[in-house]
Amino acid sequence: MGVGALFITAFVVGLSGAMIPGPFLTAAIAESIRRGFWAGPWMVLGHAILELALILALLGGMASFLVRDDVTSVIALLGGAFLIFMGFTMSRDALEGSISMDDAIKSSGQRKIRLHPVAAGITFSLTNPSWYLWWATIGLIYITMAMKSGTTGLVSFFSGHIMADLAWYSLVSLAVTGGRKFISQSVYNFILAGCGIFLLGLGLYFIYTGIMH
Repeated sequence: MGVGALFITAFVVGLSGAMIPGPFLTAAIAESIRRGFWAGPWMVLGHAILELALILALLGGMASFLVRDDVTSVIALLGGAFLIFMGFTMSRDALEGSISMDDAIKSSGQRKIRLHPVAAGITFSLTNPSWYLWWATIGLIYITMAMKSGTTGLVSFFSGHIMADLAWYSLVSLAVTGGRKFISQSVYNFILAGCGIFLLGLGLYFIYTGIMH
């Protein structure tokens, strides 16, 4: 996978994860109400610092292990299967309308955060079990593929991934502080369904890569 494809696919995969309602989104909405627009981007900065530290730690201790062909194949197969599962459930739930932004918005009204948004971004990432699962599967796939292109590949993956978070949470903060309706549920479901279908295709590609590697 070339550096351009790494950036684009990392952006879409990152956007898919960022859009799912959860503690981080709830905290971002609450902080935006209390602190204003920059709360969202500041939380993403904390999230990015944590993830950059994780990538550097993985590369520092596992770089030679991750570039082995057999390891790459296993990671691609496992990560591809997880992507297919994630894509299927996301598309299904979006089409059924069972993923609601209203829950995160309502919950934000009762959430009080005493941390600086950067610290909150780190904390809410660390306390999210799906964050660990994501990096143990999809994240490792991208790291192993990015390493084929050296530093340029790693930068392309990481920048695409973080730009997705920054774009989404900046939109969240802008919508909250601007006093406008966040986003219609139908549009939200449509975007999620599209991301889910994309994840299905990417998962199949990763499995094919793992088999043919």
